[in-house]
Amino acid sequence: MSQYHQPVLLAESIEGLAVVPNGVYVDVTFGGGGHSRSILEQLTTGTLLAFDQDEDARQNAEKLTEEFQERSFTFIESNFRHLQRYLKFNGHLQVDGILADLGVSSHQFDVGERGFSTRFDGPLDMRMNQEQDVSAKSVVNEYAEKDLIHILSAYGEVKNARTLAAEIVKERSNEEITTSNRLKSIVERVAPKGKLMKYLAQIFQAIRIEVNDEMGALREFLEQTKEVIKPSGRLVIISYHSLEDRLAKNYLTKGNWKGSVEKDFYGNLLRPFDPVNRKLITPSEKEIENNNRARSARLRIAERRTWR
Repeated sequence: MSQYHQPVLLAESIEGLAVVPNGVYVDVTFGGGGHSRSILEQLTTGTLLAFDQDEDARQNAEKLTEEFQERSFTFIESNFRHLQRYLKFNGHLQVDGILADLGVSSHQFDVGERGFSTRFDGPLDMRMNQEQDVSAKSVVNEYAEKDLIHILSAYGEVKNARTLAAEIVKERSNEEITTSNRLKSIVERVAPKGKLMKYLAQIFQAIRIEVNDEMGALREFLEQTKEVIKPSGRLVIISYHSLEDRLAKNYLTKGNWKGSVEKDFYGNLLRPFDPVNRKLITPSEKEIENNNRARSARLRIAERRTWR
């Protein structure tokens, strides 16, 4: 499993979860199972439920089930936006803690056929759920120019989104854009001088977020956490870009997406969680040296308030 995905901020995130041996915990981004394994190692009579919509993750979960036969472990093949529904289905109205390691796994980046990486050629796909209809190919070839501009600007923070969107529309009118390399060849024409790799990463991120509705799923997930986490339970979130981190930060510190402070008649903050770490937790230099993909990781830990 370690070859599939090296878990980021493992010790810090598991410590933040404050696992008790008989508790009920949820890993909503199972992936290679690194974080789940650490949780299971600390459980005795407790339970772990894990979510992931990727077929490869399901195979990893089967291996973990075999390894921890004496532990209570349930794998749920679904997006974490359906958190509350599946917890109820499995008999859990509330849990002691939830961990979310957002973004794309190392394995998904390393498999060219998935289309996530700028390093390999492959079909324009980028679907985390291989059964869904929307793919990177459909976004690039079928979305209106104004929608492409919005996606590139909002999700990739691309400064010349209009120029790139126009170039994509012009090229797809001649021939359908179906591969990563074809898209990269178009992007290269309008990339800022000397910043091609960063620019490509922004483009691929923007398209990936749209394909998987990552921001919508994250909002839905966060809204449900206040209902399913017990008072004094923990929510641990690892994010990898500013869009994810901004949503998590605003929700955990302010209780809303706007980032504005709201109070009740008595002056009490209207938020479901209290941040545990006032200072953002980031990987050590040693961890980044061992795993370069950890360099952009940001960890936030919050505790469910005993009253709202």
